Amino acid sequence: MKLLTVNVGRPTAVEYTDAPGGVTGIDKRPADGPVRVVNPGPKGEGASGVAGDTVCDLRHHGGSDQAVYAFAREDLDFWERELGRPLANGAFGENLTTSGLDITGARIGERWRIGPDVVLETTSGRIPCRTFQGWLGEKGWVRRFTGQAVTGAYLRVITPGEIRAGDPIEIVHRPDHDVTVALAFRAVTTERELLPRILAAGDALHAEKLRAAREYVARSTTENENAAK
Repeated sequence: MKLLTVNVGRPTAVEYTDAPGGVTGIDKRPADGPVRVVNPGPKGEGASGVAGDTVCDLRHHGGSDQAVYAFAREDLDFWERELGRPLANGAFGENLTTSGLDITGARIGERWRIGPDVVLETTSGRIPCRTFQGWLGEKGWVRRFTGQAVTGAYLRVITPGEIRAGDPIEIVHRPDHDVTVALAFRAVTTERELLPRILAAGDALHAEKLRAAREYVARSTTENENAAK
């Protein structure tokens, strides 16, 4: 398992985003040399955890639980075949393009060491948005990407440091629950009846997804109690 590229994006003005100022950093390109990775701070204040990368819409992107976005080269290859077009590393706006790592099947809270120092932890899958669809120029892309549930993973930074293309990736911790990135994604999008199951991931889960699951369970409990009266 290894890191193929570290990808960063610069702000670009486009017509297809509703981000403030009409700019996006989704067009990410491989960086040369080592890149610093840190915890950027709370969502709404912190941006990308990857030095040199731009997050233009702090309402939906960036912050500690979405500090880094990873996507597998194998999954990009799948989408190349589906879309009938080449997809370079970084084409999905990912910071890390990996090889040999099952990102879709990774468990929430799974930790990866990249290079000698950096440790990252999976928090959730990526929810597709209008900017993503506009960037790819694929009609119905949000629905198609959601239906496939091959989303890549958002990561929080446990141990900061420098990473570079070619660094080895090692899974250093795998939780004993069964909540994968794919399962958590389906729970918050198309199969909300799965929300109670993702509570098994606990605080490792992206804070917004954890809150959604808890609220769903609370509502269900109240409804069941009322029905029993």
